[in-house]
Amino acid sequence: MQAHTHSLPSLFKQLGLDHDQASIERFIKQHSPLPESCQLADAPFWDKAQADFLRQQLLADAEWAEVVDQLNLLLRG
Repeated sequence: MQAHTHSLPSLFKQLGLDHDQASIERFIKQHSPLPESCQLADAPFWDKAQADFLRQQLLADAEWAEVVDQLNLLLRG
């Protein structure tokens, strides 16, 4: 069984955010850099459902974890 690989646009869509390339770039620019002391899911710009989803995916190393990690790195830049 092959694992499904999610993309950054599909993660943004899952989070209920605009998911075209320009919107993703704007979001990252607006919210970067995220301080190293702040966990991604604890960032103040997520609503509770978004934060819970991100936290769950990372803690469980679930199917979205890889792209959540990618977003985390982009927000640290």
